[in-house]
Amino acid sequence: MFLTVPDGAIAGLAGELGAAGDVPKTVAFVHCSGALGLGVLGPLGAQHPVGSFHPLQSFPEPRAPEAFQGSLVGIDASGEALRRRLGRLARDLGAKPRRVDEADRVVYHAAAVFASNYLVALAAEAVELLGTIGWSEREATEGLVPLMEGALAEVARRGPSAALTGPIRRGDVETVTRHLEALSRLDSGAPRGRGRKADLYRMLGEIALQIARREGLDPGAAGRVKRALTRDVAATRRRRH
Repeated sequence: MFLTVPDGAIAGLAGELGAAGDVPKTVAFVHCSGALGLGVLGPLGAQHPVGSFHPLQSFPEPRAPEAFQGSLVGIDASGEALRRRLGRLARDLGAKPRRVDEADRVVYHAAAVFASNYLVALAAEAVELLGTIGWSEREATEGLVPLMEGALAEVARRGPSAALTGPIRRGDVETVTRHLEALSRLDSGAPRGRGRKADLYRMLGEIALQIARREGLDPGAAGRVKRALTRDVAATRRRRH
């Protein structure tokens, strides 16, 4: 039996099912949380096989079974028989099962948030930026999504380090500086608490710079980009507060 309820409701539902006591012991209970381990199923685990089945996929609304095709499914179970059954179910859906142990689940789920939820958040920031120069949300989305899809296709083909392009990868400090100047001007005119685009650019820029260094960016160019990313940060924050 799959318990497809929000994470916060799993323990309560498991308690109710455990207290009912009229479910055959051969029935297995499986939750679909990415972050929670098997312990959340509480008393059910003492009487029944328990497991987890978490598709590493986005479901903002119901989707057809084809959504599983090629996806990874994080699985775990209290016994080998249930683990094999869950792995077989994942493969039947066209997905790839991967065991995720209890101790690793929170990091596994945090990685999923970076790759999915925060990707959407970055898209929203980019769309909002184009809105400041007169683009509609639809125009901005239609322009940016193919760019994002192309970048992700390169990540899939070459890996994230080799897929990095752009001014930081090239060591183009002049362009980085112009970006920060423009973003700082936008931040200065934003409502209180919302002017953080330059900070976000700097934070992500430093991560991109680490990748660029690993990929062979000239040390001198890397140093100049680093100085551009960190220049006047403290003064900017003092002015904002």
